[in-house]
Amino acid sequence: MKKELQRCGWCNSSELYQKYHDEEWGKPVYDDATLFEFLLLETFQAGLSWITILNKRENFRLAFDSFDYKKIAQYSDDKIQELLQDAGIIRNKLKVYSAVTNAQNFIKIQEEFGSFSQYIWGFVDHKPIDNFPKSLKDVPATSPISHAISKDLKKRGFKFVGSTVIYAYMQATGMVNDHVEDCWTRN
Repeated sequence: MKKELQRCGWCNSSELYQKYHDEEWGKPVYDDATLFEFLLLETFQAGLSWITILNKRENFRLAFDSFDYKKIAQYSDDKIQELLQDAGIIRNKLKVYSAVTNAQNFIKIQEEFGSFSQYIWGFVDHKPIDNFPKSLKDVPATSPISHAISKDLKKRGFKFVGSTVIYAYMQATGMVNDHVEDCWTRN
Protein backbone atom coordinates (compact mmCIF):
# COMPACT_ATOMS: atom_id res chain seq x y z
CA MET A 1 0.00 0.00 0.00
CA LYS A 2 1.35 3.43 -1.00
CA LYS A 3 1.99 5.77 1.93
CA GLU A 4 0.21 9.10 1.59
CA LEU A 5 2.54 12.11 1.62
CA GLN A 6 2.00 14.64 4.41
CA ARG A 7 1.34 18.06 2.85
CA CYS A 8 0.33 21.54 3.88
CA GLY A 9 -3.41 21.30 4.61
CA TRP A 10 -4.52 23.92 2.08
CA CYS A 11 -3.73 21.75 -0.95
CA ASN A 12 -5.52 18.49 -0.20
CA SER A 13 -8.78 19.21 -2.04
CA SER A 14 -7.58 18.23 -5.53
CA GLU A 15 -4.78 16.54 -7.44
CA LEU A 16 -4.08 19.78 -9.32
CA TYR A 17 -3.61 21.61 -6.01
CA GLN A 18 -1.31 18.85 -4.73
CA LYS A 19 0.77 18.91 -7.92
CA TYR A 20 1.14 22.70 -7.65
CA HIS A 21 2.09 22.40 -3.96
CA ASP A 22 4.60 19.60 -4.59
CA GLU A 23 6.26 20.99 -7.71
CA GLU A 24 6.01 24.78 -7.59
CA TRP A 25 4.82 26.47 -4.39
CA GLY A 26 7.68 27.71 -2.28
CA LYS A 27 10.38 26.81 -4.81
CA PRO A 28 12.59 29.81 -5.66
CA VAL A 29 11.95 31.34 -9.08
CA TYR A 30 14.55 33.66 -10.55
CA ASP A 31 13.67 33.88 -14.25
CA ASP A 32 11.67 36.91 -15.31
CA ALA A 33 9.24 35.00 -17.55
CA THR A 34 8.02 32.80 -14.67
CA LEU A 35 8.05 35.72 -12.24
CA PHE A 36 5.73 37.59 -14.60
CA GLU A 37 3.48 34.56 -15.05
CA PHE A 38 2.97 34.33 -11.29
CA LEU A 39 2.47 38.10 -11.03
CA LEU A 40 -0.26 38.00 -13.66
CA LEU A 41 -1.96 34.98 -12.09
CA GLU A 42 -1.77 36.39 -8.54
CA THR A 43 -3.28 39.71 -9.64
CA PHE A 44 -6.19 37.87 -11.25
CA GLN A 45 -6.56 35.80 -8.09
CA ALA A 46 -7.25 38.89 -5.94
CA GLY A 47 -10.59 38.25 -4.22
CA LEU A 48 -10.86 34.69 -5.54
CA SER A 49 -9.51 31.31 -4.50
CA TRP A 50 -6.18 30.13 -5.88
CA ILE A 51 -7.73 26.87 -7.09
CA THR A 52 -9.99 28.94 -9.37
CA ILE A 53 -6.88 30.39 -11.00
CA LEU A 54 -5.07 27.05 -11.14
CA ASN A 55 -8.06 25.50 -12.90
CA LYS A 56 -7.91 28.29 -15.51
CA ARG A 57 -4.10 28.55 -15.74
CA GLU A 58 -3.82 26.91 -19.17
CA ASN A 59 -6.65 29.12 -20.46
CA PHE A 60 -4.72 32.16 -19.19
CA ARG A 61 -1.58 30.82 -20.91
CA LEU A 62 -3.44 30.62 -24.24
CA ALA A 63 -5.26 33.93 -23.84
CA PHE A 64 -2.16 35.86 -22.72
CA ASP A 65 0.37 34.63 -25.30
CA SER A 66 2.12 32.22 -22.92
CA PHE A 67 2.51 35.07 -20.41
CA ASP A 68 4.87 36.93 -22.78
CA TYR A 69 5.02 40.30 -21.01
CA LYS A 70 6.57 41.99 -24.06
CA LYS A 71 3.53 41.05 -26.15
CA ILE A 72 1.08 41.82 -23.33
CA ALA A 73 2.59 45.30 -22.88
CA GLN A 74 1.61 46.00 -26.52
CA TYR A 75 -1.98 44.73 -26.39
CA SER A 76 -4.42 46.84 -28.36
CA ASP A 77 -7.95 47.72 -27.31
CA ASP A 78 -9.18 45.05 -29.76
CA LYS A 79 -7.10 42.39 -27.99
CA ILE A 80 -8.37 43.58 -24.60
CA GLN A 81 -11.97 43.35 -25.84
CA GLU A 82 -11.22 39.83 -27.09
CA LEU A 83 -9.91 38.89 -23.63
CA LEU A 84 -13.03 40.31 -21.99
CA GLN A 85 -15.11 37.87 -24.07
CA ASP A 86 -12.93 34.84 -23.19
CA ALA A 87 -14.93 32.63 -20.81
CA GLY A 88 -11.79 30.61 -20.07
CA ILE A 89 -10.24 33.37 -17.96
CA ILE A 90 -11.43 35.81 -15.30
CA ARG A 91 -13.18 38.51 -17.33
CA ASN A 92 -12.75 41.36 -14.89
CA LYS A 93 -12.22 44.52 -16.95
CA LEU A 94 -9.95 46.20 -14.39
CA LYS A 95 -7.79 43.08 -14.03
CA VAL A 96 -7.46 42.62 -17.80
CA TYR A 97 -6.40 46.26 -18.23
CA SER A 98 -4.04 45.92 -15.26
CA ALA A 99 -2.30 42.97 -16.95
CA VAL A 100 -1.26 45.33 -19.75
CA THR A 101 -0.24 48.12 -17.38
CA ASN A 102 1.68 45.70 -15.17
CA ALA A 103 3.51 44.24 -18.18
CA GLN A 104 4.56 47.74 -19.24
CA ASN A 105 5.79 48.53 -15.73
CA PHE A 106 7.50 45.12 -15.47
CA ILE A 107 9.61 46.10 -18.51
CA LYS A 108 10.45 49.48 -16.93
CA ILE A 109 11.75 47.68 -13.82
CA GLN A 110 13.85 45.40 -16.03
CA GLU A 111 15.35 48.46 -17.71
CA GLU A 112 16.12 50.06 -14.34
CA PHE A 113 17.47 46.99 -12.48
CA GLY A 114 18.69 44.73 -15.30
CA SER A 115 15.95 42.19 -14.54
CA PHE A 116 12.74 41.98 -12.58
CA SER A 117 14.34 39.15 -10.62
CA GLN A 118 17.15 41.44 -9.45
CA TYR A 119 14.55 43.99 -8.30
CA ILE A 120 12.09 41.67 -6.53
CA TRP A 121 14.66 39.39 -4.88
CA GLY A 122 16.46 42.48 -3.59
CA PHE A 123 13.69 42.87 -1.03
CA VAL A 124 14.81 39.60 0.63
CA ASP A 125 18.58 39.99 0.11
CA HIS A 126 18.37 37.55 -2.82
CA LYS A 127 17.68 34.51 -0.64
CA PRO A 128 14.44 32.85 0.48
CA ILE A 129 13.02 33.54 3.92
CA ASP A 130 12.21 30.29 5.73
CA ASN A 131 9.47 30.81 8.31
CA PHE A 132 9.19 27.20 9.59
CA PRO A 133 5.47 27.45 10.49
CA LYS A 134 4.25 24.67 12.77
CA SER A 135 0.74 24.71 11.27
CA LEU A 136 -1.39 26.65 8.78
CA LYS A 137 -2.55 29.01 11.53
CA ASP A 138 1.08 30.16 11.86
CA VAL A 139 1.25 31.22 8.19
CA PRO A 140 0.66 34.97 7.81
CA ALA A 141 -1.33 36.64 5.04
CA THR A 142 1.08 39.58 4.84
CA SER A 143 4.46 40.65 6.17
CA PRO A 144 6.44 43.88 6.53
CA ILE A 145 8.30 42.90 3.33
CA SER A 146 5.07 42.28 1.39
CA HIS A 147 3.90 45.73 2.56
CA ALA A 148 7.14 47.30 1.30
CA ILE A 149 7.00 45.51 -2.08
CA SER A 150 3.31 46.37 -2.50
CA LYS A 151 3.96 50.03 -1.72
CA ASP A 152 6.89 50.21 -4.14
CA LEU A 153 5.02 48.42 -6.96
CA LYS A 154 2.01 50.71 -6.53
CA LYS A 155 4.33 53.74 -6.64
CA ARG A 156 5.62 52.37 -9.95
CA GLY A 157 2.06 52.12 -11.35
CA PHE A 158 1.26 48.43 -10.80
CA LYS A 159 -2.36 47.45 -10.11
CA PHE A 160 -3.90 44.69 -7.95
CA VAL A 161 -0.69 44.35 -5.94
CA GLY A 162 -1.91 44.76 -2.37
CA SER A 163 0.13 43.32 0.46
CA THR A 164 -1.90 40.07 0.62
CA VAL A 165 -1.52 39.48 -3.13
CA ILE A 166 2.20 40.18 -2.87
CA TYR A 167 2.64 37.84 0.09
CA ALA A 168 0.94 35.07 -1.91
CA TYR A 169 3.26 35.95 -4.80
CA MET A 170 6.27 35.67 -2.47
CA GLN A 171 5.07 32.21 -1.40
CA ALA A 172 4.40 31.09 -4.98
CA THR A 173 7.84 32.19 -6.19
CA GLY A 174 9.75 30.84 -3.21
CA MET A 175 10.80 34.21 -1.83
CA VAL A 176 9.28 32.89 1.39
CA ASN A 177 8.94 29.26 2.40
CA ASP A 178 5.75 28.68 4.39
CA HIS A 179 5.55 24.89 4.07
CA VAL A 180 4.41 23.65 7.47
CA GLU A 181 6.70 21.67 9.75
CA ASP A 182 5.32 18.21 8.92
CA CYS A 183 5.08 18.78 5.14
CA TRP A 184 7.12 16.28 3.12
CA THR A 185 8.75 19.10 1.13
CA ARG A 186 10.75 20.10 4.19
CA ASN A 187 12.78 16.86 3.99
